[in-house]
Amino acid sequence: MRKMTGFVLAIGMIVAGSGLTHAMSHGKELPPAEGEAVHEYITQTNPYEKWNLWPGKGELYQGTEPHGVLLTTYVNKTALKALKNGNEMPDGSIIVKENYTPDENLAAVTVMYKKSGYNPQAGDYFWLKYGADGEIQAEGKAKGCINCHSNAQGNDWLFNNDQ
Repeated sequence: MRKMTGFVLAIGMIVAGSGLTHAMSHGKELPPAEGEAVHEYITQTNPYEKWNLWPGKGELYQGTEPHGVLLTTYVNKTALKALKNGNEMPDGSIIVKENYTPDENLAAVTVMYKKSGYNPQAGDYFWLKYGADGEIQAEGKAKGCINCHSNAQGNDWLFNNDQ
């Protein structure tokens, strides 16, 4: 009986642990859908500058308003895998876009963070915008972000042409 209990416990840990891939990214627990927590996660806990760029895009590519004339877009491993496989973004996907002025000065950083159950009416995305100084300008169910990105609902709220 003792061996069977240990076996069942081990199997339970494996099964439970398999769900952690959605709750973890790069071996670090994902933040709650809160502005300060997301900002800290992408700038300190798991700095987005170390992530991959959006596939097929380099740094400072041509962008469109409202994001900026020049953009650089980073994706975490979860988002990258979905993009490469042509899938919708799963829970835990994070997209970080640096928005630059024509003279290549950082104006703002915008973030889309897929958080299952957060806001099903807007693709379950948590939205964040902060200035070059790190000050949060918009977060959560940001109306401007949602209103614009609602035009891409059929593409998981993503505009692939300007990512």
